[in-house]
Amino acid sequence: MKFTRLALAATLVATSAGFAGSAFAQEQFIPLLSYRTGAYAPNGIPWANGKQDYLKLINERDGGINGVKIAYEECETGYATDRGVECYERLKSKPFVAAVDPQATGITFALTEKAPVDKIPLITLGYGLSIAKDGNAFQWNFPFMGSYWTGADILIQHLGKKAGGLDKLKGKKIALIYHDSPFGKEPIPVLQQRAKMHGFELQLLPVTAPGVEQKATWLQLRQSRPDFALLWGWGVMNSTALKEAQATGFPRDKLYGVWWAGAEPDVRDVGEGAKGYQALALNGFGQGTKVSQDVLKFVHDKKNGTGPRDEVGSVLYTRGMIISMLTVEAIRTAQEKFGKGKPMTGEQVRWGYENLNLTEARLKELGFDQVMRPLKTSCNDHMGSTWARIHTWDGKKWNMGSDWYQSDDKVIEPLIKEHSDKYLADKKITRRTECK
Repeated sequence: MKFTRLALAATLVATSAGFAGSAFAQEQFIPLLSYRTGAYAPNGIPWANGKQDYLKLINERDGGINGVKIAYEECETGYATDRGVECYERLKSKPFVAAVDPQATGITFALTEKAPVDKIPLITLGYGLSIAKDGNAFQWNFPFMGSYWTGADILIQHLGKKAGGLDKLKGKKIALIYHDSPFGKEPIPVLQQRAKMHGFELQLLPVTAPGVEQKATWLQLRQSRPDFALLWGWGVMNSTALKEAQATGFPRDKLYGVWWAGAEPDVRDVGEGAKGYQALALNGFGQGTKVSQDVLKFVHDKKNGTGPRDEVGSVLYTRGMIISMLTVEAIRTAQEKFGKGKPMTGEQVRWGYENLNLTEARLKELGFDQVMRPLKTSCNDHMGSTWARIHTWDGKKWNMGSDWYQSDDKVIEPLIKEHSDKYLADKKITRRTECK
């Protein structure tokens, strides 16, 4: 469908992005899939706000990326896969689409076969397909900073450390309470592998989405009396689980969440009842970080914040900023090769994603030095970093642990190779060979 110049201008003015500058200038477009409604909205809203505010910061403070302004448009998915695909199909036709953050594992699965055809990279920070770390098998997927496999591996390492060594897990029982969806099922292969290695019993307890009814699950848990329980939840499922743990007397200090079950919305309503609960921390947070201070100064002080001011620096808001920062830096990296001051195509941004090198010095320049560890990608490694910490809820706030954990490649890499080979064979796709 062709637009007249007048129609195009009207469309650009109407978008939630508010394209900066001339409607006909060449901007870099970033689709923003989000969910501000439904059972997952309390978690989805700060995530979406962080993504959008960082783009506003780049436009306001820096004038764009080497002079290229960023345009964006939100599309509400309600965390539903079909609506996520509809959003993707509608927004992918915009000029100079950089990348898409599906913001849901189910939507990621649905878009993984579409992305190579459309030549649009998918950024899935801390979620999505765990095997997509293999850049030669999944050339368009970028699960930055960790996957559900690396998270599961780190949690078992932590439990082993608490027990006095991984060998001390032998004979123990570990329960996985998981969202009965692609997201919740992702960590199972790694946990099963670790169970074989260390001799612990793995109990699998699925929870029907969205997770507001868990009484039967916690009755099972009370009967089986596991030594530890892992919570693989999202949205309302997390606070419900913590309330059920309190009601059934399950010790909160024996309950450990994935990094999507370790944010303020998960514990705020439970308060003291969640004291002692621990969760993976994929990123640092707080309003004292340099990037949060810049957002407050250049975005919120100018009355242009997407959400409330006190949300800036929260766990999921900060994670949203990281996602947008990685895309901005991929565009910047691509411009070094393909032309400064020009908007990049999806293929060029993919090259940027594959050639990120965020050193400690560069993270400090960007204001993210207290937020994340250095990250370096390649065409082989689409993850770039697999570090995480554990933080603990004290009844009022999260307290960050000092120990950094890194997933064990000896456990993860053979599983990635096995499962990615199977995926390629099933889909009749050839592995990329020119990347060495």
